[in-house]
Amino acid sequence: MTERDEFPREFDHRWADAAEHKEPSARARMLAARWKDNPPGPVPFRAGPDPVAPRRSSWVSTVVVLGCVAVVIVLLGWAEMRAYH
Repeated sequence: MTERDEFPREFDHRWADAAEHKEPSARARMLAARWKDNPPGPVPFRAGPDPVAPRRSSWVSTVVVLGCVAVVIVLLGWAEMRAYH
């Protein structure tokens, strides 16, 4: 066993943070190369809201739901009436 292997190996964060040169990530290098010839345009911090389609009246939804309930009640009554004949 050599002298190097006698001590447990661990990563020294202080040593890494004190490095004079830090290499950029692969994505940072790729974007830098892409933007060298074709820089991106300005982008706002927050985009404006998308145009919202006008909502239907809440009455329309209420009428549709109540109409469906009425149809179900009528169909159940009709089915029960037929079962007695």
